[in-house]
Amino acid sequence: MSHQNLGRRAFLGGTALGVAALARPPGRATAGTLASSSDDFQFEIQRSDDEWRAMLDDHEYNILRRGGTEKPRSSLYWEDNPEGTYHCKGCDLHDYSSEWKVVWKSKGWVFFRHAEPNATLTAIDRVMPAAYGGSGMLDENAGVALVETHCRRCGSHLGHTLVLNLILINCINGAALNFRPAAA
Repeated sequence: MSHQNLGRRAFLGGTALGVAALARPPGRATAGTLASSSDDFQFEIQRSDDEWRAMLDDHEYNILRRGGTEKPRSSLYWEDNPEGTYHCKGCDLHDYSSEWKVVWKSKGWVFFRHAEPNATLTAIDRVMPAAYGGSGMLDENAGVALVETHCRRCGSHLGHTLVLNLILINCINGAALNFRPAAA
């Protein structure tokens, strides 16, 4: 199987050396369960499942609310870097800016050196990548710990934070973002 045919989670698992030493969590945190670890924490933006489904298409819903991922090179944002800002599709919070975007055409996803201050939260995402014999789904007995990145305001899954080419980088689903060009 060529590198181009590997899924995003397999790619992320292969680059997860910087986060593989994280403690084994009891389960996978998703946007729906991220806040449940603390009874007093509530996201600023809260919607019912029906409200989320009404505002997102099936692909966006799978990514933002179920922790899914998009195929490489499928986002409008993966291969260019116009000046502007990237906002969470779930709540419009300004999460990333083009000044911190990194274009890696060989990878096929959207990368940022970091998020805007106070824009994202992280959780543990345990997967057994297909490249290592797993299904790419949660495997409680084996796998790689990845750092999952969520929008701080609404809890939507944006992507993962990982070490790639010795750089701590945010690998984000373009389908989780709305781009606003800089004012001319």
